Amino acid sequence: MAVPKRKTSKARRDKRRANWKLAVPGMVKCPQCHEFKMPHRVCAACGYYNGKEVIATED
Repeated sequence: MAVPKRKTSKARRDKRRANWKLAVPGMVKCPQCHEFKMPHRVCAACGYYNGKEVIATED
């Protein structure tokens, strides 16, 4: 089995891991209620999608 000849330093190890970041999801404003929502999804606040009410919400 292959074994490393030298210990990998913390700096070298962490440089490799520096690119593992979480990306912020792209949010858009709902044209009906102006709340932020994920694109191409029904708005959780008002229940509208593409100008039509898809889910009835309690007002």
